[in-house]
Amino acid sequence: MSMAVYVIIGFVFVATLVGTILIGKSENDKIKKYEQEGVTAKDELERSWEYETSSLKKNVPSLFIIYSIAIVGSLIALALYIF
Repeated sequence: MSMAVYVIIGFVFVATLVGTILIGKSENDKIKKYEQEGVTAKDELERSWEYETSSLKKNVPSLFIIYSIAIVGSLIALALYIF
């Protein structure tokens, strides 16, 4: 029984870590692309505004889903451990 709990917790941890890293990597790729294109004050302002609006629509919900699944998985593992 305890081995199943360890497997569930390990799987949830790895899935959460991978999801978070993928979201962070996509943002780093955008930054590198912007650096290669060249920078003007107007471009930076437009990118900043775009990031603020798109991040709330894309990244925050994705992270919310990832961490919600992690919390539910951990609660299931805890319930298995207790019972």
